[in-house]
Amino acid sequence: MKKLIALLMSVMIVLGSLAGCGSKKEETTKAQETTKAQETTKAQETTAAKEETTAAEASDLAYVKERGKLVVGITDFEPMDYKDESGEWIGFDADMARGFAESLGVEVEFIEITWDNKALELSGRIIDCVWNGMTLTDEVKSAMECSNAYCNNAQVVIVKADVADQYQDVESLSDLAFAVEAGSAGEEEVKALGLNYTPVSTQADALMEVAAGSSDAAVIDSLMAAAMVGEGTGYDELTYTVGLNSELYGVGFRKGSDLAAALNDYFKEAYGDGTMEKCAETYGIQAALIEQ
Repeated sequence: MKKLIALLMSVMIVLGSLAGCGSKKEETTKAQETTKAQETTKAQETTAAKEETTAAEASDLAYVKERGKLVVGITDFEPMDYKDESGEWIGFDADMARGFAESLGVEVEFIEITWDNKALELSGRIIDCVWNGMTLTDEVKSAMECSNAYCNNAQVVIVKADVADQYQDVESLSDLAFAVEAGSAGEEEVKALGLNYTPVSTQADALMEVAAGSSDAAVIDSLMAAAMVGEGTGYDELTYTVGLNSELYGVGFRKGSDLAAALNDYFKEAYGDGTMEKCAETYGIQAALIEQ
């Protein structure tokens, strides 16, 4: 009898043990299935995030919209970009940039840049575009994705008014010491002519050099000259004489950026409904949309 009882207890222990193993195996399987499901979900989320990042990286338009802000690189350049009495950036370019940002459903932020570093500022994503009366030179077009031209311009020579009659052609400029903005179309012109010059940070600095007598002459944009030089301006003792070229203004984006095409569409709309012309009249310039 004792042997029978002992045998039955042994069988029960074995069966209990087998049942326990089965339960543990089921629990392990369920845990493994849960872990796999979690890993699959995480992998899907990671893939989706990567796809969003890749899309933003591939598309500047998507990047700007996702961030909710268009960062515009400028310099103090009246009548295109300059500050009013309250310190707000205004001007033809500033106002048009605001309108473009609004059309994208984002805010606009203006950052003053060193003009000679504009391409680096773009590639480093410090700014999204250069919108500052920028001449569409071959160098600019090779380094940036540029919009269609929206304004005609020229580089002109600035001298003191009391000696202006001595400098009415290119040949008369050879003995002058010039101040020009580094990296500008003006610098390209004086270089091409082999003239003696000192690079300065901005076109406004070039004007100050001439007014102070530190330089004999400057080369700046004709639009800026019309706004800042001559009777009724802060530089009434200066005037402009020789025109060195004719050129076009455009906006620069990162190479391959889809924002350039978006801006061209905005320009067409603004030009067609009169918005661009009205803005140009406000700042005394002539807008001329030129598709390339």
